[in-house]
Amino acid sequence: MAGHSKWKNIQHRKGAQDAKRGKIFTKLIKEITVAVRNGGPEEESNPRLRLAIQNARGQNMPKDNIERAIKKASGEGGNDMIETSFEGYGPEGVAIFVECATDNNTRSVSNVRSYFNKCNGSLGKDGCLEFIFEHKGYFEFESPQEIDHDEFMLEVIEAGAEDVEFEDNLCFVTTAMEDFGPVQKKLYELEIESKEAGLQRIPITTKKIDNELFKSNMKLIEMLEDDDDVQKVYHNIEYDDSFIEE
Repeated sequence: MAGHSKWKNIQHRKGAQDAKRGKIFTKLIKEITVAVRNGGPEEESNPRLRLAIQNARGQNMPKDNIERAIKKASGEGGNDMIETSFEGYGPEGVAIFVECATDNNTRSVSNVRSYFNKCNGSLGKDGCLEFIFEHKGYFEFESPQEIDHDEFMLEVIEAGAEDVEFEDNLCFVTTAMEDFGPVQKKLYELEIESKEAGLQRIPITTKKIDNELFKSNMKLIEMLEDDDDVQKVYHNIEYDDSFIEE
C-alpha cells in the first residue's frame, strides 16, 4: 500500500511475515514471467527482467526459484500472462489503483469488483484517477555507510533523482519516470543494490481520514493485496502513524 516516508510503498500486514512470504514470491514470479515473455530470458538484454531479478533478490528469494521461474516462462506452453489495472474508490472516496498480472482476466475483474463491493467501495472507469496519481521511479536500499550522505545525494541528483530521503538505515530515492534508467545506472556504478526498485504510482493529492475509515479502507486494501493476481495496490490516504500501531 502506498504511503509512509513520503513516497515509500509499504505493506502493513496482519499475521506472521513467514505466512506472507509465499504470496510475495508468487507476485515476484509473475513479474519475472511477464518480463521474460515480453523481452526474452537474457538478463543482459532485458532491463525489465534485470529489475525483476533484483527485486526478487531483495526479498531473499532463493536463486533456484528465480532460475526455475525464468526457465518456465521461456518454455513452450503455459498460459499467457497479461497486465491489467483497475481504478476505483474505497469508503468515503479514497482513491485506489490496482495493478494485476493474470492469466485469466475474467477472474481478475470479477474478484477485484467483488472486493470493492464488499467494502462499500466502487470500481471506476479507466482514467478516473489520472489526476490523482503520477508515475515515478523508486529505489529503496540500505544507506551507503562508507560514503558521505551529502556527496551521495549530489551524485544521484545529478543523475536525475528528484528526492533522496534517509530513514533509519534505509535510503529512498525517487525520480521522474524518464530518469529511472539513468539513476539506476548511477546506483550500479556506485555498487549499490536496491532492495526494491521500479515505477510507483505516487498520489499527487491525498485524502485525510479518521481511524475508523482507515480501518475500512485497509480491509479493502488487504483483500486486494492477498489476491494472487494483484501485484501492487496504491492509495491516496493521509493517515496518522498511530492508526498503523493500533
